[in-house]
Amino acid sequence: MASAALKSRIQRASMLAKVCQPQDLLHHFPNGTYIGWSGFTGVGYPKKIPTFLADHVEKNNLQGQLRYSLFVGASSGAETENRWAGLDMIERRSPHQVGKSIAKGINNGSIKFFDKHLSMFPADLVYGFYTKDRPDGRRNLDVTVVEATDILADGSIVPGASVGATPELMQMADKIIIEVNTALPSFEGLHDITTTDVPPRRKPYLITAVEDRIGTNSIPLDPEKVVGIVESDYQDQTSPNTPADKSSFQIAGHLIEFFEHEVSQGRLPPSLLPLQSGIGNIANAVIGGLANAKFWHLKVWTEVIQDTFLDLFDSGHLDFATATSIRFSPDGFRRFYSNWESYKDRLLLRSQQVSNNPELIRRLGVIGMNTPVEVDLYAHANSTCVNGSRMLNGLGGSADFLRNSKYSIMHTPSTRPSKTDPHGISCIVPMCTHVDQTEHDLDVIVTEQGLADVRGLSPRERARVVVKKCAHPLYQPILSDYLDHADSYCLKRGMGHEPHLLYQAFNLHRALDEKGSMLQFNGWSS
Repeated sequence: MASAALKSRIQRASMLAKVCQPQDLLHHFPNGTYIGWSGFTGVGYPKKIPTFLADHVEKNNLQGQLRYSLFVGASSGAETENRWAGLDMIERRSPHQVGKSIAKGINNGSIKFFDKHLSMFPADLVYGFYTKDRPDGRRNLDVTVVEATDILADGSIVPGASVGATPELMQMADKIIIEVNTALPSFEGLHDITTTDVPPRRKPYLITAVEDRIGTNSIPLDPEKVVGIVESDYQDQTSPNTPADKSSFQIAGHLIEFFEHEVSQGRLPPSLLPLQSGIGNIANAVIGGLANAKFWHLKVWTEVIQDTFLDLFDSGHLDFATATSIRFSPDGFRRFYSNWESYKDRLLLRSQQVSNNPELIRRLGVIGMNTPVEVDLYAHANSTCVNGSRMLNGLGGSADFLRNSKYSIMHTPSTRPSKTDPHGISCIVPMCTHVDQTEHDLDVIVTEQGLADVRGLSPRERARVVVKKCAHPLYQPILSDYLDHADSYCLKRGMGHEPHLLYQAFNLHRALDEKGSMLQFNGWSS
C-alpha cells in the first residue's frame, strides 16, 4: 500500500501498518471536531487531509454542516484554511490567519476568531484555555494533522519548513494523523525541538547565543496516538515576492543610517545585535539593504526567514539565522534546496514558543522591526484592526518582539491610497483606532519621510518629533494643528501630559469613511 518513496521516509517499521488513504480517516472528523494543524505562515501545513475534507464538503453539499474549531501556530496555506472558510467549515479559529474568505468570515461574525500573541498561544493551549468551554467537557484536541518529511526509528517526526506550535498541538491531541510529504526533501537536522511543561515544572531555555541548540532534531510522539499516515505530494503554496518600492527603499535607508549612528555612539556593536524582521516589502527592503551595508557577522533571531535572507547569507554578511519558519517564494525554495549544503549549518528552526519567547528576545537584545496599520502621535500602534473594527490577519508575533526587544521599531509608509485618493490614508494619526503596541513599547517610528527616535521623550515631545520626521507633507500641518488645539485645550485644564481632543481625535478616520479621504476632514472644531 505504501509507495517506495513513502517507505524510504518511514524508519519505524510498525508505522507502515498505519499507512492509509484520506477517505479511510473521514470518521475522525464529525461536526464540531477540535482540530490542530501544523504549519506557520503558509509552510509546513498539512495539505492532503484538509483538501480531501474540503472536497468532501463541496461534493456532498455539506456547507455549514461540518464545522470545526481550528488551531494552527499561525496561518496555513490559503488553499486549505481559506477554502475551508469559503465552504463555511470553520466555527472557531486561533491565533492568526491569512486569506480573504477567512477574514470575511471573521468580520461578518460567522467565524469566532481569538487573536493572541504567538509566543503565548502554545502554552495557553497546553494550559487548556482553548478547550475549557467545549460542549462535551473534554480538555484535549480531538485530532491533530501534521506534515512531516520523515518518521524516525523512535517514531518521532521531522517537520518540514516550519515548527510553529506543532509540538504542543501534538501534545494536546487525542489522535494524530501524519502526512509524510515525499515531494519535499528530508529536513532532518534543521530543527531544534523543545516541548512544553506547565508551571511549576517549567524550566528556563538555556540559550545565550542565536546558534545555541537546546533540543532535539525531531518532535517526539506517542505512536499509540497515530491513527493514520498519509502520503502527500503537494508543495507549500507560497507566492512570488512583490518587489520593494521606492518608499520601502527609503525606509531601509533611514534605518541603516540609524544603525550606523547607534554603532558610532557605542550603543550597538559593529555586528549589530540579532535582527528580527516581519513580512512584506519594507522588511525585504531592510534585509536586502543590509547585504550592501558595512555591517558584518550579522545574526538573525526572528519568526520567518524570507528570500532576502538568502541574499544576506550569500553576500557574506549573515553568519547565522534562527526562526520558526522559512517562507521562501517558489524560486527561493528552489534556490534553498539546490544550495542545501551551503545553508543547512547556518540555519535553525525552533518552535514559536522559543523563537518568540520574551525572555530570550530581551536576553539577546534583539532589534525588532514590524509594520503597523497605523501609528499615532504618541507612539501607540495598531497592527490588526482597520478603523478599530475590521480584522486583518491578527497580532502575530509583533508585540512579542516590540515589547521585549532592545530596539523596538515600527516602519510604515507615511500614507496609503484610498479608493479615491493616492494619499487618502495617513498612517500617522492623532489616535489609533485600536492599540496593539502601546507608547511604552516603541522606540523608533520610521516612514519614507524620516525616522523619529522617541526614546526618553515625554508624550508631548514625542508627538512633535513624530509629526516632523514621519508624517507626509500633506498631513504635517493638519497634525500640527491638532497638537496645537489639543495642547491649548488640555493644558488650560491641568491635564496636559498627553493632550487629546477626545471628541475630535477620529475626525480623519471619519472623513475617510464618509468622503473617501482623510484629507477631506472638516477641521478639529467639529
